[in-house]
Amino acid sequence: MQTVFDGQSLITAEAIAGGLPRGKIEHHGEAFQTARAELALILHATQQQIEQHKDPAEITRRLTSHLSATRSKVHPDVWQALIPVVQNHPVMKYFLEDPLTRWSFTKPRGYSGDAQLLDYIYCDPHVAESVASASEIGKALYSHTKDVPSSIAARERRDLLTRYVDEIAAKNGPETEVLAIAAGHLREANRSAALAERRLKRWVALDQDPQSVGLIARDFQGTAVQAIDGSVRTMLTRGHKLGKFDFIYASGLYDYLQHNVAVKLTKTCLQMLKPNGIFLFANYAEGSSGAGYWETFMDWVLLLRSEVDMWNIINASVDRNTVEAQVYFGENRNVLYGVIQKRG
Repeated sequence: MQTVFDGQSLITAEAIAGGLPRGKIEHHGEAFQTARAELALILHATQQQIEQHKDPAEITRRLTSHLSATRSKVHPDVWQALIPVVQNHPVMKYFLEDPLTRWSFTKPRGYSGDAQLLDYIYCDPHVAESVASASEIGKALYSHTKDVPSSIAARERRDLLTRYVDEIAAKNGPETEVLAIAAGHLREANRSAALAERRLKRWVALDQDPQSVGLIARDFQGTAVQAIDGSVRTMLTRGHKLGKFDFIYASGLYDYLQHNVAVKLTKTCLQMLKPNGIFLFANYAEGSSGAGYWETFMDWVLLLRSEVDMWNIINASVDRNTVEAQVYFGENRNVLYGVIQKRG
């Protein structure tokens, strides 16, 4: 897959899916027909529940469970062929009343997983008006989707980043320098005591989306935050002379990067660390319960990783004798964290 993050050619679900090893669906003809028939029954039952005005949260919970089970038992080629079957079914209209699902599926900014989608997941005040204007069904659906395990994990990830920044600033003092790669709207900075108390030298927020960069520049004007329009490609080609940092993190980016690009970026970030500096990258975990729903109703494709996958990135990026490294799960095991500390 040609990974291009340059503010103009934004990564898409098609680009990610195109980069995954796929065979021809003709090789799975019987398996596909069986799975499609089973899926048709699931969608028909969902349609009946909708017509019977069942609780939207319960409808979504059951459907997500069925989609997860289907995704886990069929071949990846078969699953890819089933996604448009779901997206072309009449039940799609119902779930698009959820503002979170609708934003993801329609991609107003032209690509998946943008910062506004995260604002819906964070229940940020910036999306309150949009949620308030949703239909009653939409509000009921959102009250469920905002609190599924993957959404809870995203909010935990945001708060964990804030803690890292504040703890590193408390240890290193007012010369602390932080770099956020693919920063989105930098919502973790809203809760940072170190930023509020001016105990940071700079917090560089790099993002490929000019809208996100503009919002950060507006919201954090007069603080240590510096918003920069930049991308993976400019990072890898050293298009920005950003200097050295005490803490560098990429909290949502690796979900879209194939292994070889992830390794190149990790190597680059490690070279930009000061002695004893820390690099953190996060990735949604293989086996996340919501993947079936994301990939169908939200049209949101992520490259899910296992602990082994995370270690493979670390081991391919650095001499383990020069760093301290760990990989760990977040509280509900939907997100994995890789943390590398450069030895002084």
